Amino acid sequence: MVTKVIRDGKVAVLYSPGFGAGWSTWNHQFPDLLFDSIIVDFVLNKSENWQQGIEAYCSIAYTGLYDGGISDLEVAWIPVGSQFKIDEYDGSESVVLKDEMNWITA
Repeated sequence: MVTKVIRDGKVAVLYSPGFGAGWSTWNHQFPDLLFDSIIVDFVLNKSENWQQGIEAYCSIAYTGLYDGGISDLEVAWIPVGSQFKIDEYDGSESVVLKDEMNWITA
């Protein structure tokens, strides 16, 4: 079980908004990729060689991972307990809170 990063009542969620490759949507077999605290730390700090650090870590922790979305990784802060989904179009991911969706009733 992965450790989540929680600050000020919000959970760090990893997503890749750039076009070309999704992060969690292209690696649905690894649901922990959304919250992995080690990857969150790399993304928030973006120290020298941060992308290579994520690649090295993921090669051990997530065997078979497609890492094409690493260069565009961002952190979204979602209120603890909120339901959300990651939408993807052409590799570009976005975070959508359940409360923000407009449902239509037939």
